[in-house]
Amino acid sequence: MADSDKRFIYENDDGGISIVVPIMNSGLTLDQIKEQTCPSGKTVYTVDRTVIPTDRSFRNAWTYTE
Repeated sequence: MADSDKRFIYENDDGGISIVVPIMNSGLTLDQIKEQTCPSGKTVYTVDRTVIPTDRSFRNAWTYTE
């Protein structure tokens, strides 16, 4: 079962950041959701939801560095 506190983030083809929010009741594990929803060949980070900014004013300028 997916963890509702986790998010997947990766750099999309436009240079922005894509955020995937796993669905709790999907019946899939986080690894299964990541495999099915995130593109192969990209570095995908699994982060806590608190890492994602809540102010979406400048969301097109968001970046992520581990």
